[in-house]
Amino acid sequence: MNATLRFDDSSITVALVGCGGFIGCHLLRALLERTQWRIFGVDLDSYRIQEFLSNSRFEFLSADLAEPAVVERIARYPVVVNLAAICTPGRYMAEAAEVIRSNYNHPAALADACAQSGSWLIHFSTSEIYGKTAADSSALVEDESEIVLGPVTASRWSYATAKLLTERYLTGLAGLNWTVVRPFNFVGPYMDFMPGVDGEGIPRVLANFSTALVRGESLKLVNGGVAKRCFTSVHDAVDFVFCLFANANVAIGEAFNVGNAENELSIADLAQMMRLVYASIKGKSESDVPGIEVVSGEAYYGKGYDDSMRRLPSVEKALRLLGFKAIVPLKVSLEESLRWFIGHYEV
Repeated sequence: MNATLRFDDSSITVALVGCGGFIGCHLLRALLERTQWRIFGVDLDSYRIQEFLSNSRFEFLSADLAEPAVVERIARYPVVVNLAAICTPGRYMAEAAEVIRSNYNHPAALADACAQSGSWLIHFSTSEIYGKTAADSSALVEDESEIVLGPVTASRWSYATAKLLTERYLTGLAGLNWTVVRPFNFVGPYMDFMPGVDGEGIPRVLANFSTALVRGESLKLVNGGVAKRCFTSVHDAVDFVFCLFANANVAIGEAFNVGNAENELSIADLAQMMRLVYASIKGKSESDVPGIEVVSGEAYYGKGYDDSMRRLPSVEKALRLLGFKAIVPLKVSLEESLRWFIGHYEV
């Protein structure tokens, strides 16, 4: 793998797997705007990227990683970014076997192909690999933190288990140039879906709350919303990937947390902040915005639900090796996300 990737080198082609998803559509835009590279994009959906389909530097293939011929073709390119995953909590319980296939079997096959071709595989994992952390847990360090997952009967952990096994597989695969990215709750425009409109089931928390606000329904707090998360702008996430591209020599063979440790709050506080942001956007008083309702995890997600109580990233490694630090404040990210959601879905 050439450690120097010049953004003005038009001979470079990047394979972007999951280019039509939430993160993928933002990264695709940035690649077309900030580089002279060509992009080979793979996804099953293209509705988020319609404006790019006619770009001469972008080739789109409607397919997924379950097809061996597709995997082989992806691995022909020198840089492969894999964003493809089933990553909504509602599916962890209902479709555990398919979640494992999506997050282990398919990425492992892609890793095999990249090891054979010599491609650099940038694999998006998850902060959930850190497992069932306690409310008083300290910052999670990439190469130090111990990992405890929930019991087998809690199928909530099917996703984390598959993602963790994929990381183990990448690190043990001879000849593979790999980098692992562990996202900490990326948020922004185009995130997830509205149930019953352009998706089924239960999306992640931001889309859940946004849907409730737009529909005039109460915001449901699972188990009281006491768990804490750090929310990170998708724009910071894209900037991080460009830091990887610019520092391949130190990024290969490393796993990185990508999160904003300054944007930590409880899910209950997130719900209240979103109510206030929505009121501001709509020019309403807080009393005119839907309220909050506490529900149990099992009632909301189904049997097998479990949770991590705090997920705070150490961000020192990304700063030290890549010079990267997330900078977008939480309120800015929430307002941008909610404005897009309102504009896209509200009738």
